[in-house]
Amino acid sequence: MPRPRRTQISVEDTPFYSCCSRVIRRAFLCGDDRYSGKNYDHRRGWIESRLLELEAVFAIDVAAFAVMSNHLHVVLRIDIEIANRWTDREVLEQWHKLFNGDEITQKFVKGEVVEAHEVLRLKHSIATYRSRLCDISWFMRCLNEPIARQANQEDNCTGRFWEGRFKSQALLDEAAVLACMAYVDLNPIRAKIADTPERSDHTSIQLRIKAALKGEQPNSLLPFIGNERQHQPKGIAFSVQDYLELVDDTGRIIRNDKRGAISANSAKLLTRLNIPQDNWLKLTTEFGKLFHGPVGTLQELTRYCEHLEKRRRHFASCCQHLKAG
Repeated sequence: MPRPRRTQISVEDTPFYSCCSRVIRRAFLCGDDRYSGKNYDHRRGWIESRLLELEAVFAIDVAAFAVMSNHLHVVLRIDIEIANRWTDREVLEQWHKLFNGDEITQKFVKGEVVEAHEVLRLKHSIATYRSRLCDISWFMRCLNEPIARQANQEDNCTGRFWEGRFKSQALLDEAAVLACMAYVDLNPIRAKIADTPERSDHTSIQLRIKAALKGEQPNSLLPFIGNERQHQPKGIAFSVQDYLELVDDTGRIIRNDKRGAISANSAKLLTRLNIPQDNWLKLTTEFGKLFHGPVGTLQELTRYCEHLEKRRRHFASCCQHLKAG
């Protein structure tokens, strides 16, 4: 049976998680529906806008995303440190960007006097909201529910739009994070709805390429920090140029109509992560099939399972796909 989300999240082991939501109805989330003859591409914009809006509210960073015709796939990073650094007022201000709160929280934010008998209730609300603002389940709820209501209204129907639960996987090391990000970013190329990463609409890779052309990185996405960890501790521990080159090389290989190969620079990056090239290509084309739970080395997987009191044997056989040795 499905396990509660709290039994799948262990920030002690990793802040990175892969999340995927699929639609339940026959009609496509986006793109052309051959049954109705309608086109739903405009919904991709709804989802991307909402996703980046939530990134600015929650203590959760977006590392990668792709909005496809029948599913949404994101890689998220929980930022516990920033959630703990927020003052009580900042927590309520963030929460009020999405929800009204109550009379007491509104009074506190406005600087009005909070009565003595209201203080305990106020503190409880702040603690609750602080926890929710770094909770992936709340993030996905705030993303999926408004889209479902908007789509139902457009379709003039009721009922579920998304499957009951989103799929969540812990990414336990750098190799798992990089492989999952590339898998997400290459979604449109595998589905043959785009022939290059820069033409992959409503994806993180397109945003990163556009920003890189200006010598920048997107403010709405978790940055690549390369060797700048001391100056910018929060980010992905690779250079953005190396990542873009690796994704481009991989996309060229995936495409049947265009010859491609892993460049020397990309091969160097894979060697650093101890990922053989054959494994890399398998990961970026079959990640969703290969892993049905946490992703990492056997040692990291064992530690993760011990913390959450899981049995590791259900996932251990997948470790061989990630790294050599």
